[in-house]
Formats: sequence, structure tokens, C-alpha cells
Amino acid sequence: MAEEESQPLAYVHETVLKKRKNNEEWAIKRRDQLDARKKRKKEDLKLAIRRPEEFVKEYRDKELDLIRMKQRLKRRKLFSDNIKSDLLFVIRIRGSKDMHPRTRKILNLLRLRHILSGVFVKTNEATLKMLLSVEPFITYGYPSLKNVRELIYKKGCGMIDKQSAPLTNNNVIEQALGKYGIICIEDIVHEIATVGSHFKEVTKFLWPFRLKAPERRPLLTKKPYKDGGDSGNHEESINELIDKLN
Repeated sequence: MAEEESQPLAYVHETVLKKRKNNEEWAIKRRDQLDARKKRKKEDLKLAIRRPEEFVKEYRDKELDLIRMKQRLKRRKLFSDNIKSDLLFVIRIRGSKDMHPRTRKILNLLRLRHILSGVFVKTNEATLKMLLSVEPFITYGYPSLKNVRELIYKKGCGMIDKQSAPLTNNNVIEQALGKYGIICIEDIVHEIATVGSHFKEVTKFLWPFRLKAPERRPLLTKKPYKDGGDSGNHEESINELIDKLN
């Protein structure tokens, strides 16, 4: 059997090799420059001198937020009689600018620490009071069974050892919620949609949903939904917003 002839190595011109080497060196140098610029910009922001007027405006805006919160609670009675569902889906739509610390505390209690994060909540007097207190920073409504299922299947994550874990394995669910008879994703969907007896345990296990920013749309506004804005109770129309953000 004749020995196989060795294949000659592909010829690459010297100028091509030099160009490749120069491109690699340039890419490394450019990456280092960008990293240095980002670090320098971060340090400059820390050392930036703010004018006294900015501090005064910031303080007044936060105090105004607190005053408006108290006015909402005083002027508008709890609307539990008008709520058509035991289940609400709440989405945070605004950041912490002009926000009083009390507002931030309530948002943290609702586990809405980031813009476009969402949670399922059960309708009761305490929850409705919290929603009314932070209404300019959130929107909410009655999610359909379809959207409950899609949110949990597409974006659902569980809290394991205080870390977010995707719900890709029913074993994770069974270990955390098996003692309540909940062993798979469909059990979670059923418990949420029906606001079952273990709703609190299931929502505590679920990590807040991280939604995507709406395409070709300006920032969601604090103006109430009933007045043409985005905040407050969307009722069934929340499903249209969920479809855009999911």
C-alpha cells in the first residue's frame, strides 16, 4: 500500500500575516483604551462637583413625592370594591429620580427594585394601599391565564439560596415547593392563576420577572393611565402591555 503523499501547507503571503498581526495588536490596544476611558469616566463621575441648586431641587422633589403620596391616600379611598380580580400583575415603570425614601421602601417590599420588573400580587387591603402609595412609579392590572403561563414559562426563575435559577428542571421546583404539593411549572401556573392557598409561598419562590423595554416607544410616564399616561390601574389592558414587554 503506497504511502499517502503529504499535503503542502497553504501558502499565506507575508503581507497578509503582517496585516493580521497589526490588526490583532490594534484590537488589543483599542480595547485597553476603551477600558481606561470607561474607568476614568467612572472616577470623574464620583468626583463631579454638584451645584447647591441641584441638592435643593432634589430635596424638594423628594418631599413633593411624599406630599403627593399622602394626598393620594387621603383623597382616594381604597378601591377594593372596584377590583375585578383577586390577582394583579404589577410592573415598575419609573426609576428612583424624585423618589422619597418611603416610596423606595414600599417598592422594595413589593420586590420591584428595578425598572420593568414585575410581580404577581394578591388583592387585599394592605396590597392596594401600597399600590396607591407608589402609583406614579408602577402600572398594574388583571393578567390573563395566557399571560400568566407565558410569563412563567418564558421568564420564570426561582430563588435558590438567594440566587436566581431558571425553571428548566422540575426537580428544582419539587425541592422548593414539593411540601405544598407543587412539583412542576404547570402547578405554579395553576397556583398563581387561581390565587391558591399557597400563593404566598409560590410568589416568594419566584424571582421578580425582568421584562424588556418597549420598542420604538418613549419612556413610560407617571401620568395616570385614565388620563392618557401609563401609571396606575390598566385593568384588562395590562395584557397588551405584557405582550409588548414579554
